[in-house]
Amino acid sequence: MKYEYLTKEGLERIKKELHEYKFKKRPLISQKVAAARELGDLKENAEYHAAREELSLLETKIRKLQERIHHARIIEEKDIPVDKVYILTTVVLKDLDFDEIMEYTLVSPSEANFDENKISTSSPIGKALLGKSKGDQFTVQVPAGVLKYQILDIKKVE
Repeated sequence: MKYEYLTKEGLERIKKELHEYKFKKRPLISQKVAAARELGDLKENAEYHAAREELSLLETKIRKLQERIHHARIIEEKDIPVDKVYILTTVVLKDLDFDEIMEYTLVSPSEANFDENKISTSSPIGKALLGKSKGDQFTVQVPAGVLKYQILDIKKVE
């Protein structure tokens, strides 16, 4: 079994999404199935088959969310050391080619959001950062080429 490491907020988002699917969307789709069933011959009833397919897809999403919740492990930000780069640390990087400073927080793949500067620990840069210390220089192969960085600072998530 592979665990998914999440923040409390990340787990709550998943639980909220699951609740929405189970108690709001499932009843609506079930009503569509029932209404389409009333239209007659099920073999040639396109509305019935479409509603059943929609319900099947929703049930798959529900099972996946339940599985994620079951395998979730909460990470407490206060327990994360800042001597090296770990999940839920914020890293200040200097791009050595362009002399730019950037800041990223390493998170689980499901919580990654580039607009919020949250990158996945499974992304090329995230993988390259894990375990590095302040001052370390490294290169990483990405689809756009090779990037060269130096770690200027490591801090706890704010």
